[in-house]
Amino acid sequence: MEYRKLGNSGFKISAVTYGNWLTHASQVENDLAYACVRAALDAGITTFDTADTYANTAAEKVLGDALKGERRESLEIFTKVYFPTGRMGPNDTGLSRKHIMESIDGSLSRLQTDYVDLYQAHRFDYETPLEETMQAFADIVRQGKALYIGVSEWDAEQLRAGHTLAEELGFQLVSNQPQYSALWRVIEEEVVPTAQELGMSQVVWSPMAQGVLSGKYKPGQPVPEGSRATDEKGGQKMIERWLRDEVLTAVQKLQPVADGLDITMAQLAIAWVLQNPNVATAIIGASKPEQIAPSAEISGLKLSDDVMTAIDDALADVVEKDPSLTESPKERLV
Repeated sequence: MEYRKLGNSGFKISAVTYGNWLTHASQVENDLAYACVRAALDAGITTFDTADTYANTAAEKVLGDALKGERRESLEIFTKVYFPTGRMGPNDTGLSRKHIMESIDGSLSRLQTDYVDLYQAHRFDYETPLEETMQAFADIVRQGKALYIGVSEWDAEQLRAGHTLAEELGFQLVSNQPQYSALWRVIEEEVVPTAQELGMSQVVWSPMAQGVLSGKYKPGQPVPEGSRATDEKGGQKMIERWLRDEVLTAVQKLQPVADGLDITMAQLAIAWVLQNPNVATAIIGASKPEQIAPSAEISGLKLSDDVMTAIDDALADVVEKDPSLTESPKERLV
């Protein structure tokens, strides 16, 4: 396993992170979730990402149970705050001081830890003054409840504003968690250059474009039974944008590229995002323990310029690069 520094900090994390969005307390039973976490640890993954909103707080509890008994100093645990939780009342969402301070205590309790390594603003909150949000994060850092602060899906302007306030308050933003894959490159034009300037890393989710880059979805064929495309709890909506024949046809052109490297298409997708020097880690999920080791094994693979060009050529007509697609909801859900 390769380990990389997060932003300009001295904090190192595994280049592949295990995340439990859409899986723990949702798609998979707890015993299987525990087995997946054990498989991640066995594969050298030490970084785990979750959020209070996943399965309405239940995913955090499953992860806490799964990691119980592990040496805390050997783990890097990430969680997030913003989306509705609990009874979903008017203060059970967003980045107000009230919601942040209550949410961190709830997350620590469910994760069975005294602190999280990285606490992330899950989206930008247009309804709360940014000064209020950043002051709450500063207090959480001073209280020792979070060691580092990050954000998720903030655009370049928001990153710059948040970074400035963090510096004034005596801490730093070290990371941004965006969607990023060979198909979804909207962060490259504005977010990545800004993050590099500010000393922030990317902690990327969906490096396989919800599984499409694995190659298992074929043009003109029904989606596989039991796949994310059949999951009505959430996965189906996320993946449908990629289930167009022109996209699936382009993705199949990556098979010879992967074959030439003697790796799978899924491994190629993860290796591709890790080539970006601003990416600290790629978050993977799993519904079966055996899915994890192959993803972890690829963390140190360096792709040649010829391979990167071949990937670009195969996907050229279907890649999404519009930077305006990096955005947070203008209104809260509740």
